Amino acid sequence: MDFPLDPSLSPHGVPPIDFRAQLNDEQYAAVTAEPGPLLVLAGAGSGKTRTLTYRVAYLLSQGVRPSEILLLTFTNKAAKEMLHRVHELTGVEPGRFWGGTFHSIGHRSLRMHGETIGLPRTFTIIDAEEAEGVLRDAVDAADRGFFKDKTHPRPGPLHEIISMARNTQLSLAETIQRFFPQHEGITDRVPAFARQYAAAKRAANVLDYDDLLEFWLELLQKSPETAAYFAHRFRHVLVDEYQDTNLLQSQIVDLIGSHHRVMAVGDDAQCIYTWRGANVENILTFPDRHPETRIYRIETNYRSTPQILALANGILLAQPKGRGFDKELRPHRANSEKPYFVQAMDGREQAQFIVQRLRGLMDEGCSLSDIAILYRAHFQALDLQLELSRLQIPYQITSGVRFFEQAHIRDLVALLRFVYNPSDTAAWNRIAVLLPKVGDKNAQKLHAAALDHARLLQQDFIDALATDDVVSKVPKDAREEWPKFVASLQQVKEMMRTMKPHNAVEIAIDGWYGDYLKGAYANYVSRLDDLKSMIGFASRYEEMQEMLAQIMLLASETSDRSVDPDADALRLTTVHQAKGLEYAVVFLIGLADGSFPLRRAIESGDVEEERRLFYVAVTRARDDLYLCFPKVNTKGGPAMLQSPSRFLQELPSDLYQPLRVKRSFGW
Repeated sequence: MDFPLDPSLSPHGVPPIDFRAQLNDEQYAAVTAEPGPLLVLAGAGSGKTRTLTYRVAYLLSQGVRPSEILLLTFTNKAAKEMLHRVHELTGVEPGRFWGGTFHSIGHRSLRMHGETIGLPRTFTIIDAEEAEGVLRDAVDAADRGFFKDKTHPRPGPLHEIISMARNTQLSLAETIQRFFPQHEGITDRVPAFARQYAAAKRAANVLDYDDLLEFWLELLQKSPETAAYFAHRFRHVLVDEYQDTNLLQSQIVDLIGSHHRVMAVGDDAQCIYTWRGANVENILTFPDRHPETRIYRIETNYRSTPQILALANGILLAQPKGRGFDKELRPHRANSEKPYFVQAMDGREQAQFIVQRLRGLMDEGCSLSDIAILYRAHFQALDLQLELSRLQIPYQITSGVRFFEQAHIRDLVALLRFVYNPSDTAAWNRIAVLLPKVGDKNAQKLHAAALDHARLLQQDFIDALATDDVVSKVPKDAREEWPKFVASLQQVKEMMRTMKPHNAVEIAIDGWYGDYLKGAYANYVSRLDDLKSMIGFASRYEEMQEMLAQIMLLASETSDRSVDPDADALRLTTVHQAKGLEYAVVFLIGLADGSFPLRRAIESGDVEEERRLFYVAVTRARDDLYLCFPKVNTKGGPAMLQSPSRFLQELPSDLYQPLRVKRSFGW
């Protein structure tokens, strides 16, 4: 043990802190642990941040210099909050520590030692938009026609593919297969693009965000002297949210912490970000990479009722053996009601139940802002948004914009509006500019040309778009795509004329716009799910005019009028965005197999991360938890019966209580 025996002898003037009085037994054991490899498994609501903060304060009280402590976090906000709290506890200024995100500490390290691996100190950092521009130019130089194919990823999604491969250290082929299967057709072309992109950055002496990690790791691997310097300087390495580290980050920690005085704090049960590179194996194998690791479990939960925690523990017990550390959340609070299991006929009845229950909760004194609706995917909240808007109940979406304000939904609606009414120039302009090199002015000229031609020959406007007179005015880069674009509009027009609105929506998604979507967004699959949910929405209407009118009215009613984030409004969010937050009441909706877990997760064998998501969702609730299961799915059109989520079915039924929804919504 290399601490002074008497905390009062601290050379930093740290005031005495009664750690024993301010921490519970579990926290105290972790905070005062002897130096060495320490894995702190901090369950949901157990005081993880408090433990880390007091660990820093404890090290200082034991004579460790601030400059000997490295604190790695995932957000600058988290680092600032912790070091500010340390300052309040000890009086030691935050600027005396190295504390911040992996990327910010990597940048600092490369400024000091980057020349060791041939990196000039004069390098500059480019932002995401600039990085996409460098990549676009590099690809254009190698393959001028690549971006002309709308099914190919645009510079943004292509950059995301390359970035994912770098952060996970997977090959580009495996990265595309696992995370971007819509682009398997270009697997053999991407490696060359990645090399050209790297060469372009070197020539310009610029680094992108991922370079800060890759070059930092390279520096530590290729320069043993530099690695030894950091290991000697930082006698104590503390890592927050360790379960969210990617392979690059865990290797950096292992090299700087080669002395094994590393405290990794996290919760394997809350690893839910593999889609952006997090690797749950990092925390599971930490004891293997750091011999004689001592594991400290912080399991006293100060947030939730015993009944909610019993259900959360049931989720963990259902994990396959050996796929996680054993842990059991223990309640600090008094007994209350069991979580409620609510069966609704479909998404609309689910929404009506929630609205009715909201009124009861408000009558009981609960504020709207302390109630959250959680869902696995954005489209699952469509019915609820419609109901809340209809009844003018204020709500905020913390996981993006409202359903009808999303870019891809607005694109689809604009396409439908234009086909229904070719005089709608606003709708035309929105979809026309999605074509290569077609700007607002080009779009206006093309519309005017088609209108003149249609009037002259008394021809249908959309058919006029295919005539030579109009095609001659199409920008050169868009001409190859133009026939497919027009053919798709004609197909939608025919569906509107002969079939129901949902048929027109389906053909619009399957046509040109679906191909455009594939190249435009890295998260194509989830956006396609959103679009498919519009088929179910459209099936409620007999006439396209009625459907479009309702959409525009809803979009107007639900537009976010710069609502004060602190206003008393209901919170709607995906489970991913809710991590780290808590609410008095949580409604977890869409708990059907295929919706949670998602169908694609089931098919690809990624159910364990979905289970961890379910655990995170459940542990957001303090007082009341409603588990909502709609028995019928109408997302893609015809109604289909669903079964409850497998995560519900594997739980003992005595962990929750059924709440019957009557048609009058009384209970």
